Amino acid sequence: MSEDGTALFTIGELARATGLTVRTIRYWSDEGALPPVTRSTGGYRLYDAGSVARLELIRTLRELGLGLDDVRKVVGGEQDIASVAATHVAALDAQIRSLKVTRAVLSTVARRGSTAEEMTLMNKLARLSAAERRRIMEEFVAEVFDGLDTVDPDIKRRMRHVTVDLPDEPTPQQVDAWVELAEMVQDPDFRAQMREMVEFNARDRGADTPEGASMWFFKRLVELAEQAREQGIVPDAPEAEPVLDELIGPDTDKAAVLARLEAGFHARANRYRELIALVNGRDPKPRHAEEFAWVVAALRHRVAR
Repeated sequence: MSEDGTALFTIGELARATGLTVRTIRYWSDEGALPPVTRSTGGYRLYDAGSVARLELIRTLRELGLGLDDVRKVVGGEQDIASVAATHVAALDAQIRSLKVTRAVLSTVARRGSTAEEMTLMNKLARLSAAERRRIMEEFVAEVFDGLDTVDPDIKRRMRHVTVDLPDEPTPQQVDAWVELAEMVQDPDFRAQMREMVEFNARDRGADTPEGASMWFFKRLVELAEQAREQGIVPDAPEAEPVLDELIGPDTDKAAVLARLEAGFHARANRYRELIALVNGRDPKPRHAEEFAWVVAALRHRVAR
């Protein structure tokens, strides 16, 4: 009993009253979160009713994951619960995002049957910052266009402005797509394939070729091929000949046009476009793939004759 008649409790009595262990209460007391109000003549720590309430607050804060430093500040009146809670929420959000990335990486590893080395690379790529992801893409585009000053500015602008926006909480599919995309754009063979595509564009352009001519050609290709397909014209039919003539002209070297289309729309280039869509959460289905395939098939049939 204290001098004012208030009941006092030993650590053992606090433990029985709260269901906590003596060891836990002693540890919190040693760390300054629950200082005793006084000591007995034998040197034992004693606590009052206020200590009981304080102990319940400490237990609640610890169960919510707060560290003892924050707990001491709250119970000591140095900081209010709301501000500590807000700080802890921000930390938890970051931890949750990290855990989701971890889960996505492990899901990809399990699906791919990856080795330890591959898992390490995937984890590193998945945790890159937005600036680091942007740098990887910018280096890829810079190498592809290096020294090719006559490439259609519209094509160059479109590739340079491609964004890879991996969200803070990516799905396993988005992590998988980003890892594959990052590996692809750093692959020398793929870079060579994409450079070949823009080299075709650079060679085809004359001094008076207007900006955006390449995109106009592809839009016209889609329009004419779509009409042909709707009319039931197959690529090797005689009726396909006027469609090609309208698209490229009757005297144009069809083999050269075919080579250009195959350079720009090969399987890996299409996969590159799909992966960008997947990372950004868009529909990965290639746009107008059927129309390009129709024109390529029609050209191949005539080049082979």
